[in-house]
Amino acid sequence: MVSPENSFAPLPQPETAEGGPRLTGVEIELGGLDEARCADLCARHLGGRARQVDEAIWQVEDSRIGGLKVYLDTALRHADKTALRDAALSLGREVIPVEIVTDPLDRDGLIALDGLREALRQAGALGSGGGLFFGFGVHLNVQVASDRAEAIVPPLLAYALIEDWLRIANPIDQMRRVLPFAAAYPRRLVRRLIALGRGARLGHVMDAYVQEAPSRNFGLDMLPVFAWIDAERMGSVLTGATSARPTFHFRLPDCRIDEPGWTLDSEWRRWRTVERVAAEADVLAELSQGWEAANAGVPMPRAFWAERCGAILTQRGLADAGGGPA
Repeated sequence: MVSPENSFAPLPQPETAEGGPRLTGVEIELGGLDEARCADLCARHLGGRARQVDEAIWQVEDSRIGGLKVYLDTALRHADKTALRDAALSLGREVIPVEIVTDPLDRDGLIALDGLREALRQAGALGSGGGLFFGFGVHLNVQVASDRAEAIVPPLLAYALIEDWLRIANPIDQMRRVLPFAAAYPRRLVRRLIALGRGARLGHVMDAYVQEAPSRNFGLDMLPVFAWIDAERMGSVLTGATSARPTFHFRLPDCRIDEPGWTLDSEWRRWRTVERVAAEADVLAELSQGWEAANAGVPMPRAFWAERCGAILTQRGLADAGGGPA
């Protein structure tokens, strides 16, 4: 296992255009513990004060890593408070995850949060594999370096090209494959991103995304950052649930909090691989050519491209899919 001092290695571009560190917000979905217990454990481990806001919503204020929100992850929590709503929330706790949402964190904050993960596990928290209908995930909201195309287009293209390999090299939970919360990008989008290229204009990429992937339910959800850049351009696919923010919303990782060897760093490493690939123009070119060859005419199965992709990344020293020691 990676030691804390070596975890959460810096991204290839670790700072924003303004010179500050790129921050990452984290969302952890879990079962086995209710909101009150989770909030109490957050406060005990990270300091601060747990405060109940509503039947299903807690906040932890003034912790070592800033504020945290702890709530039942369902739209019902936004409904007007009634006896029927509270009864539905109570019944839903068997399958609806509790979600812990952090403020944007620097590296020290991510390391501290990973320590909370162990406290939650020991208290009985359950992850994706803890129940038949658990499709729980971990979301990383990684701040973009800037609003310029060169900071956004290459990571999107890199993810689209290596996604099949990420899914096979470190498989996601079976239930999350069935549920539509972290679907794979359609081949049509990947083909258009390759055609546009690493140096594409951001507007052209946004248009392709709207036309080919008009949903938030992908392993990499780009709607929040695109809405932050140009909400009017994205208006046809935005809903009230889309929070515009300057982050890559990486939804692919499972929550495996009940597995002793799993860490948040293992999922960070997956995203870091995306950005390491994005930083290498020649690697992107080789992957693009390989993907097009594998999907010419009758497309080959995704597993075929995943194997070829993995070979290219291994040769280039970039084959870190997370999930185990670096």
